[in-house]
Amino acid sequence: MTTSSSPARPRRRFVAAGVSVVLAAGALVALVPSGAASAASYPSWDDVQAAKQSQAAQSEKVSEIKGLIAQLESASAAKEKAAAAAGTAYQDAQTEYDRKALEQRKLQAQADEAAKTASASEAQAGQLAAQLGRSNAEDVTTDLLTKPSASGDLLYELGAMSKLTEQADGIYSEASQDRGTAQALADKSKVAEDALGDLADEAQAKMRAAQDAADQAQAAVAAQQANQDRLEAQLAALTSKTETTQAQYEKGVRAEKARQARLAAARAAAAAEAAKALPPAATAGVPAPATGNVPAASSGWVRPAAGYQSSPYGLRVDPYTHVYTLHAGVDLAPACYSPIYAAASGTVTFAGNGGGYGNEVILDNGGGISTAYGHIVDGGIMVSSGQHVTAGQQIAQVGSTGWSTGCHLHFETRVNGAAVDPVPFMAARGDLGMSTSTARRH
Repeated sequence: MTTSSSPARPRRRFVAAGVSVVLAAGALVALVPSGAASAASYPSWDDVQAAKQSQAAQSEKVSEIKGLIAQLESASAAKEKAAAAAGTAYQDAQTEYDRKALEQRKLQAQADEAAKTASASEAQAGQLAAQLGRSNAEDVTTDLLTKPSASGDLLYELGAMSKLTEQADGIYSEASQDRGTAQALADKSKVAEDALGDLADEAQAKMRAAQDAADQAQAAVAAQQANQDRLEAQLAALTSKTETTQAQYEKGVRAEKARQARLAAARAAAAAEAAKALPPAATAGVPAPATGNVPAASSGWVRPAAGYQSSPYGLRVDPYTHVYTLHAGVDLAPACYSPIYAAASGTVTFAGNGGGYGNEVILDNGGGISTAYGHIVDGGIMVSSGQHVTAGQQIAQVGSTGWSTGCHLHFETRVNGAAVDPVPFMAARGDLGMSTSTARRH
């Protein structure tokens, strides 16, 4: 596990199209491993050299190595498939929780509104009761008997009081109904709230299962990365007439590392150029994309990525599934491979395949607050589960994995597990430029 001051090395998927030999100085250079890299369960370089002494032994060793390569590829593919399935199960559980949480909030809002109506009806009924108390029917009847000359006015007053009493009875009945409605809605909201606890537990369990599957998939990919090049090199040595040496191998490795460094530099440069073309509001709170950390605002929070807000929080027709559902976060759309920063300090609770969220990182930021970062590019997760990160630390790179129609960051803010609109949430923590939007959606 790495520390917060030194981000973990980015995870990357094995690319099957990679080759085990490179052309250097016009010669075929096999990627021959050092002795330390050889595992006991795999053929050693000496085994390969010995197998070349006879055609039968050489053919047998070729078959063995091909079988080992196939096993590595099969194990890696199976683990990644299992991780994808676990990620989808986690996403489904989280989506169901979000749907039920939205329903519960609506019920509670209706209950609160009904309670206000009931209180107003009860207040009106109370006012009429007070008015009737000041002039009751017995007083009017007494006046009618003792003051016959004023009988017309008194009879009118008695009739008015009768009407007032009927009205009061009606208002009391209405207030009682309003109070019953409010209580019924409050009861429904409480039942829904209690059910949310079970749904939250289920989502958390599915998230842990997805993390375990992601870790197993990463271990299988790492095993493939660690051993397949060596096995391919051994296979090349058995089937090629070109003699290879340790020096040639090391030269080939250096050339491959240099190539990877050039690719990384080109990606960073492309992201920086894309950021320059954006108006200032699109990158408020965040410098142009570059690797490393950015300073946090005085609140301790940071805008998690550059780019326009391309889709807001709220109910919408999902552009990928075409289903009307809650979009539980906001989308920020900078260039592909642009950096993603931790919006606040916290602990990584998930880093892996999140189903429709694609490659995803979730942070527990403390105080019941969590933040989520979705659609990360393959190989772009730079932290691991359990790692502590600081606000502004680069944790990933923007991609288009999962249910995505283009490179962007899906960013969520949650309070006690419930998704809240990140725009006002972040606005309350500083002017982080989260509200800038365009018509484009992801």
